[in-house]
Amino acid sequence: MSADVVTKGVTTVSSGVGGAVGVERRCWFVAIVKNNTEKMAHERLAKAGYESYLATQTLYRVWKNGRRAKIEHVVLPTLVFVRCSERERMQIVALPYINRFMTNKASGYSTAKPLAVIPDKQIETLRFMLGQSDVPVTISERSFQKGDRVRVARGKLCGLEGEVVTTDDGHSELIVRIDILGCAKVMIEAVDIELVDK
Repeated sequence: MSADVVTKGVTTVSSGVGGAVGVERRCWFVAIVKNNTEKMAHERLAKAGYESYLATQTLYRVWKNGRRAKIEHVVLPTLVFVRCSERERMQIVALPYINRFMTNKASGYSTAKPLAVIPDKQIETLRFMLGQSDVPVTISERSFQKGDRVRVARGKLCGLEGEVVTTDDGHSELIVRIDILGCAKVMIEAVDIELVDK
């Protein structure tokens, strides 16, 4: 199941099919599930043939007895990304383990809010960041002031673009905006980044 993502709403024309009428475009929607059921929902969606993505990061936890364990940490609790058409979304929302789909509260509409649609590039960036970062990635709900656009110049996150903010304790954090959800951020050394030409 693959197609291009549209950033506002769902259309019935998909790129790559020559503007064929009746071919629905697949978008990344945000499904809301019950707490601690994200992995189960992701697995069931995949088993049913839907393309889904659960934002997880592999971390090592040290228990009180000194034992170390490798765990898959869910970065966005209660959220599972699903790439589907509008028709498929209507079927998915009826599944017992899906509560609803996230709406875009920042859309400016006063009555019915449109569904939140996440662009392909932001999903790819989040996947890359979670897969390559050696330190925990956190999600900040607040959006930051626009800063300098930077690119990571070395290390496992090499090539990742985002913004840099400085924390209260003087450390640098790389920020990658994820529309509607906020920002994904990770600690990074200032020597590992370079300014991107505008």
